[in-house]
Amino acid sequence: MNGDQFRGASRHLKGRAQTAVGGITGDPARQVRGAVNQVAGGAQYAYGRARNRAEDLIDDGRDIAHEVRDRAGNLVEDGRHLVDEARDRAGNLIADGRDLARHARKRGTTYGRQAVRYADDNRTSALLGLAAVAFAVGWLSRSKR
Repeated sequence: MNGDQFRGASRHLKGRAQTAVGGITGDPARQVRGAVNQVAGGAQYAYGRARNRAEDLIDDGRDIAHEVRDRAGNLVEDGRHLVDEARDRAGNLIADGRDLARHARKRGTTYGRQAVRYADDNRTSALLGLAAVAFAVGWLSRSKR
């Protein structure tokens, strides 16, 4: 209960007493003053209640704003962690890709050397195989007449 509510309630009671005393003594002016004080006290009490409710709503609004700010901060922090994690994963994928490319290059070099060695050791077979491949390419690429 704030001061406006307290003062409004006491003024309302004072007005009721004035109205009752005015009615007993037959004083219409006192009755009117009492009625005025009752209405004014009721209005002041209602104002105090409205002010109290507005202060409660302001406090609720502040609490909600703080909660929203905290949640937004958490979401931003989570987003940063996700970006860092994605960056780490991308770095790992790039490193893995480099490793695979290095391994493929090494295997290709090894197989190429083996093929050259085989061709060197088996020249006749290599020349016949090369001639067969050249003939097949030529035959497949000729125009049909």
